[in-house]
Amino acid sequence: MEWLAARTHDGAEPIGWGELRDFTLAGKSLPLKDRVKGIWKPAGFSAALSITTTYRPEGSERPYDDGVYDHDFLLRYKWNGTDPAEATNRALRAAMEQRVPLIWFVGVAKGLFQPHFPVYVVGEEPTAHQFLVSADAAALGGDSPFEEQLRRYADVTAKHRLFQGIFRSQVLRAYSERCAVCNLGHLPLLDAAHIIPDRDEQGIASVVNGMAMCKIHHAAFDSNLLGVRPDLVVQIRADLLHEIDGPMLRYGLQEMHGRPLMSVPRMRSLRPREDLLEKAWERFKAG
Repeated sequence: MEWLAARTHDGAEPIGWGELRDFTLAGKSLPLKDRVKGIWKPAGFSAALSITTTYRPEGSERPYDDGVYDHDFLLRYKWNGTDPAEATNRALRAAMEQRVPLIWFVGVAKGLFQPHFPVYVVGEEPTAHQFLVSADAAALGGDSPFEEQLRRYADVTAKHRLFQGIFRSQVLRAYSERCAVCNLGHLPLLDAAHIIPDRDEQGIASVVNGMAMCKIHHAAFDSNLLGVRPDLVVQIRADLLHEIDGPMLRYGLQEMHGRPLMSVPRMRSLRPREDLLEKAWERFKAG
């Protein structure tokens, strides 16, 4: 996990299958995930090391509905099939019994995975053929109401971080790691901007509700200083167009006014959803 953290900025960036396959420990090959199986227990291990959720393009269904959470705020990971005694299911159950940390790889593109770690298997729902996964709080013990609330808060926070990390990777990849507004291509300066904020019930963590933006344009978009029309043309708030405040305002904002977005996904299914753009555009005009 230390090796993984160093290569993904503590899980903020995705990692390719090639690197995961070529990992070595003490001079011996030790892939961090299986190429095909969702639950991975390397030879010689007493329990699973990692779990994987398969990538599927926007609009297509996954073979397993991983990642959902219920009233208890715990994430769900599906069994392999329906047999509780199947080998990989037993390996994941052993991780639960031994209380060992795992890595959860979520596919964000073909051969590219967003890692989240550590996660812990903390329970099982046999009738639903799935395990319960805590994203951070399994090590918190005790049964007091305060500790229960603390565990719940930690799980909600970690769940949010998990899905926002996946959202960022998918959006930046869809936009070829360039700002939609100005085409800046320096990854550390790019964000995945929500068209509709995630606190809104329509603010889904999906590529169609996102645009890659550099940090200045993301902040301007969120502050209603910059808007994007449903036809993907940039508009700058009227009063800013007449200000004089140095080169950043002039070149970074004023000269973007009236220009079409400079970077959009090639696949139409990954482009901003029109109804979400309409709502954001109304918010900009009202602001």
